Amino acid sequence: MFGYILLGTAIVLEIFSTSMLKLSVGFTKLIPSLVFVVGMGSSFFVLSKALNLIPLSIAYAIWSGIGTALTAFIGVYIWKEELSMTGIVGIALIVVGVILLNLKGAH
Repeated sequence: MFGYILLGTAIVLEIFSTSMLKLSVGFTKLIPSLVFVVGMGSSFFVLSKALNLIPLSIAYAIWSGIGTALTAFIGVYIWKEELSMTGIVGIALIVVGVILLNLKGAH
């Protein structure tokens, strides 16, 4: 269970850091750029700790899949970006893939 708490923390750090990357405007804004570097480094550090408790294939699928899906939704709701039906289907496929990998890992 603790491994999944670490994984959730890594995901939150990654999503927050990605938003800072957008705010950095191509690394031209100092504070968001620094927050991105520290946040993403922290995300990978916490992910590495989660990998001591969760298999790599499961942890990375969850980290990247949930991170991708939530970042897309943040893009829509915070940054007012558009998400096409193709994008929605793609995100759904990512979620299904993560679920399938977790089912594989449970057996």
